[in-house]
Amino acid sequence: MSKTYCILGGGGSFGIHTALYLLEHANPKKVIGVGRNPLRPEPFSLNVDRIEGYEYHARHVTYELDLLLELLDREKPEIIINYAAQGEGAVSWKHSWRFFETNSMALARLSEELMKRDWLERFIQIGTSEMYGSVDHAVTEDEPIKPSSPYAASKVAFDMYLVSVSKYLKFPMNIIRPSNAYCPGQLLHRVIPKAVWCGLKGAKLPLHGGGRAEKSYIHARDLARAIHLVAEKAPLGTIYNAGSAAPTSIREVVERTAGALGMPFEQLCEVTGDRLGQDSRYWLDSSAIKRDVGWEAQIGWDEGLAEMVAWGRRYWDQLKDWPTDYVLRG
Repeated sequence: MSKTYCILGGGGSFGIHTALYLLEHANPKKVIGVGRNPLRPEPFSLNVDRIEGYEYHARHVTYELDLLLELLDREKPEIIINYAAQGEGAVSWKHSWRFFETNSMALARLSEELMKRDWLERFIQIGTSEMYGSVDHAVTEDEPIKPSSPYAASKVAFDMYLVSVSKYLKFPMNIIRPSNAYCPGQLLHRVIPKAVWCGLKGAKLPLHGGGRAEKSYIHARDLARAIHLVAEKAPLGTIYNAGSAAPTSIREVVERTAGALGMPFEQLCEVTGDRLGQDSRYWLDSSAIKRDVGWEAQIGWDEGLAEMVAWGRRYWDQLKDWPTDYVLRG
């Protein structure tokens, strides 16, 4: 039977790509995107709101919980996917309470209300690989938690809450902890879209610490497929890592992006100092999600970066003057 999916944090690029994937592959009754703001312009929304079966609502999970619950009670989505979070660990050292306000408190309040709703079949929380901290091996889901920023700590808090209410109150949840995702439509303060923007603009990308840090990356469409498979097949209460087989240094990511742009690496970037709290390596063991639902990353660097460059060129007139700095908001 067709189901209604609700994507919280649905105005962000990963929420957009998840909606696009579900509309194409899940035969949904409806896909509802919910974000704190109206949808951004076409370079970032990718015209998802023009697709039949999709609708978008601006509701703030922290400050408008009553309005959000009214919407959810009206639509009764069987599957809720939560991307909503105060993101960007690098800036969470200042005003860190804002990260707990959204990532821990607001989501706990929402979950407590959702426990009263019999229409909910599954709540899928999108966690973060940053909660494992810097590692020297591919970590499984039972790796000791070692958050290295207030952002990561705030995400850990809600994960632990979900584990407890799943075990003792039978709240129907799963947690997916993805590696760093990227995709067309991503805001320009992230390293891959910013590298594309700098290359097209003729500007220099600041490469923190020479790009020595290693992170695992997946395309947001691969993450969307993981979410769909977990929604369809996974046992309730399970936690899954979802990442690429091996990490890639930031330097290599930028080198590959320069190649996709058709320019020398040295023309694209300049080396700067490391960021505060920069972890040296994120690396996930994703064998559990492969075993249980058959997922593994499929989109390689060549395909993914070609998409990023094509997106940048297609929307260059709108992107060329778009801000590239991150702004913290409630």
